[in-house]
Amino acid sequence: MTTAPTIGPTLADIEQARDVVYRVVERTPMESSRYLAELLGSPVFLKCENLQRTGSYKIRGAYNRLSQLTADERARGVVAASAGNHAQGVALAARELGIKATIFMPIGVALPKLSATRDYGADVVLQGHIFDETATAARAFAAETDAVFIPPFDHVDIVTGQGTLGLEILDQVPNADTIVIPIGGGGLIAGVASAAKQRAAAEGRTVRIIGVQSANAAAYPVSLSAGAPTEITIFPTIADGIAVAKPGTLNFDMVRDYVDEVVTVTDDETAKALLVLLERAKLVVEPAGAVGVAALLSGQIANTGTTVFILSGGNIDPLMMERVISNGLSASERYLRLRIPLPDRPGQLARTSAIVADQNANVVEVLHTRHNSGMQISQVELELHIETRGPDHADRVLAALRAEGYEPRVDF
Repeated sequence: MTTAPTIGPTLADIEQARDVVYRVVERTPMESSRYLAELLGSPVFLKCENLQRTGSYKIRGAYNRLSQLTADERARGVVAASAGNHAQGVALAARELGIKATIFMPIGVALPKLSATRDYGADVVLQGHIFDETATAARAFAAETDAVFIPPFDHVDIVTGQGTLGLEILDQVPNADTIVIPIGGGGLIAGVASAAKQRAAAEGRTVRIIGVQSANAAAYPVSLSAGAPTEITIFPTIADGIAVAKPGTLNFDMVRDYVDEVVTVTDDETAKALLVLLERAKLVVEPAGAVGVAALLSGQIANTGTTVFILSGGNIDPLMMERVISNGLSASERYLRLRIPLPDRPGQLARTSAIVADQNANVVEVLHTRHNSGMQISQVELELHIETRGPDHADRVLAALRAEGYEPRVDF
């Protein structure tokens, strides 16, 4: 029998929360993946919270938090700040519980996220060009109106609600040795790690927890090294759903106690993972939800036994998906952008196209210009966008062009 934790919810707390959140959440599918299992060398399962109501796990914590409000607090309404998934989770939870919700979102938020939040019945206020401005406005609104502010991750009720996902995972894969979890502020990994570690201990075994952050927004490695939540500078990342500059206080303490390892992945690695999930698993996942699989593909997850990867959300803007797929194809060397200096005389475009065609590669876009800097007066530059079948095929295309005297440069 496991002892009660020194911080955060107990196993009994999370089990009680499960009864609450199951009033609204779906028991999402657990899919196996032969392709990823062959790469890892052990069984791989994908926990599909991208198929959850509102398109992410966030409804679990939001509904649990709102369900704990007193009658007076419910009458005052709730307010939250979010660029996407937390907004939708709070909006739906409030609708189901009959609570008025006001959601502050950044100006320029993706239209699908804005529309979904409004469709769930929330009043949406667009304010701030960066999220810090949006969050500040939401807190000011809470102070002015006495509405209850619902934080995205740093609250025990939120963490407890997210922990129900940990119980669900072990119900579906009782022999799971490792769970790999995306990390932003830390609400999801804190809850799942707490639930899984306590449940495994009660069963007389262990489970390993690995967290994954975007390399451009990796506050946890810095904070864990410093021994306290530490604010970092965030750089642009496609995994905007986990781009959090500073861990939550409760979340940090729980990650320190329960999480075995935290690794980071690049945007290129994340784009590759999205492409693999789309092609191999037929699953649409947002970048933040794919970072665990990105860690596997980049070789950072190994020797972990039966492993569950949480796909934490699927709310990706179609325009972003188009860019990410293109980036993923390029990162996998299945889509080459070549710049080739050519002598300015007739027939050169036809000749280079024939070389590419002879290698069974497909030209999808061509730009022919005399105006790029660095070219001689007697030169033009040809930009070719080419579909290939992977790195080996790309190398053959490049080798064929070089064999004919051309000097192609791959443009990343």
